[in-house]
Amino acid sequence: MKQHDNFGIKIDWLLVVLYALVALLGWLNIYAAVYDETANVAIWAQDTNSGKQLLWIGISVVVIVLILIMDYSIFTIFPYFFYAIAIILLIATILFAREVNGARAWLEFGPLKFQASEVAKLATALTLAKFINDYNVKFNTLKTYAISFGIMVLPIALIALQPDPGTILVFMSFLIAFYREGMDPTLIIMGLIAGLFFILTLVVSKVLLITSVAVIGLLIIGLLTHTYRKALLVFMSMLMISGFVISVDKIMTDVLKPHHQNRIRVLLDDKIDPLGVGWNIKQSKIAIGSGGLYGKGFLEGTQTKYDFVPEQSTDFIFCTIAEEHGWIGSFFLVVLYMAMLLRIIYISERQKYRFTRVYGYFVAGILFFHFMINMGMTIGLFPVIGIPLPFFSYGGSSLLSFSVLLFVLIKLDAHRNQIVTR
Repeated sequence: MKQHDNFGIKIDWLLVVLYALVALLGWLNIYAAVYDETANVAIWAQDTNSGKQLLWIGISVVVIVLILIMDYSIFTIFPYFFYAIAIILLIATILFAREVNGARAWLEFGPLKFQASEVAKLATALTLAKFINDYNVKFNTLKTYAISFGIMVLPIALIALQPDPGTILVFMSFLIAFYREGMDPTLIIMGLIAGLFFILTLVVSKVLLITSVAVIGLLIIGLLTHTYRKALLVFMSMLMISGFVISVDKIMTDVLKPHHQNRIRVLLDDKIDPLGVGWNIKQSKIAIGSGGLYGKGFLEGTQTKYDFVPEQSTDFIFCTIAEEHGWIGSFFLVVLYMAMLLRIIYISERQKYRFTRVYGYFVAGILFFHFMINMGMTIGLFPVIGIPLPFFSYGGSSLLSFSVLLFVLIKLDAHRNQIVTR
């Protein structure tokens, strides 16, 4: 039987402290990113990014307290309702949102605006966790795959119409939880191979690639597969990859927007668009490299605060800590994120209730993809696709959505010994 002793819940304080440290460091670096020594503006001034972020930190704390005192069953009983709301918001975004930088991603209600895709990530994670738990999903039937991927793909399809390729990529992190719950890793491997061939197709002859796929596929069939089913799977994979290679040009010209195309091409050759996207990545690398081992000191960064680095408070916030605190500061931040991710996985694995375990892996996957892609963007390993650094980048809706995502897990974990398992 469930108990409702909200004062006796066992909150994972280590994870809470890690969250608070990252949010605090983010707030300080948001201030440092646009610091003007001649203006003499306080860090909490409401007309500055740091002041606005402080307000959102306060709002997030209030929401966190509400999550911790409410009945945890809200998150285990009503995921399908949350999912329906998220889909409605995504449709509303496509129909009513203003186009900004080639995308319709923000819903506006007076002075407030937010991304429905942030709501969709939370709602989809809860919905998939409920489905996998309630139906004892083992990922061993076509029906299981169809429903699970259907739940995931519907919001992805709506987000693609905005379009927002960064968020779509983050949704791919859900495959980590699927794999933990029994999904064949072949699908993940095929996805990684498809991504690799997408990049290779832009720099290598298609004929050479398709020939290589055929040769490697035949070698695998001949040397490593011993059943008809596995041989058929390899052969079908060969056909899919070859078809994907042929269709890359179509994807680049007809699916991706021109600015998305440029960002991918710049990733492969930084001499392309040297005063546009290429300039952004170059300045980002300069800022990170100029920090050296110890950095220039707090509020002493020049590349960031003098606007050489674009979006230095949001997408490129990592440049600020790298320039001002050097390799040591950057390493400390990476350690904080790794500790947070490992703690989330530990929390997930100690659950008696499968719903919470699955949801925990979704949280870990989402945060990991955001962390990995954002860091990769700043050093030129990923195209610039507008992915914030969780709890660190400037942005109220981003901070609030990540906070809710994390503290729903903390709430469920606190009641891990009270929830009735199936």
